[in-house]
Amino acid sequence: MELAVINHKGEDTGRKVSLSDAIFAIDPNDHAIYLDVKQYLANQRQGTHKSKERNEIAGSTKKIKKQKGTGGARAGSLKSPLFRGGGRVFGPQPRDYSFKLNKKLKQLARKSALAYKVKDNSLMVLENISFDAPKTKSYLALLSGLALADKKTLVVIPEDNKNVYLSSRNLPKSKVVTVNDVNTYQVLNADHLVICEGSVSMLETILSK
Repeated sequence: MELAVINHKGEDTGRKVSLSDAIFAIDPNDHAIYLDVKQYLANQRQGTHKSKERNEIAGSTKKIKKQKGTGGARAGSLKSPLFRGGGRVFGPQPRDYSFKLNKKLKQLARKSALAYKVKDNSLMVLENISFDAPKTKSYLALLSGLALADKKTLVVIPEDNKNVYLSSRNLPKSKVVTVNDVNTYQVLNADHLVICEGSVSMLETILSK
């Protein structure tokens, strides 16, 4: 499969890049995508939620009323979950939500996500980008040239580029990641995937291991 390489203005450069069918043209596996996205979102959870149980409440242990003769239910402690300020029954406790997935499954999920982008015509190959200084205006001009200014985009660059990253940081609908940080959730969450020309071979190498 071949895709045309476009420049910063959205014009065809005349060059083409070959995409591996073993990565960009596979039959997508929806269950692998589900598991990988589930793991990604689970890893984002802090798991620090906590409520106090009955034995953790500070309060008097004095019996609050006599056992019989009141016409109501018996009550022995203000810490009871039945009373305001009492302990909570089966409340949330700190826990780790992360879980393990096999490397092969995660690779299959990323390949499936890329294949969906190709099927939807939502993937484009851009010539390598670099800015002299971090300017959001420059990055917006780039997105406007690609007709993606108002779209949710994920731009994949070959290596860390501080100026490009800082130029995009203030834009909530656009995200810049390096090849090594590409994950299934971000690919599917973006309306359009923009891969820099130098990132294609690196991405194929990572996903073919």
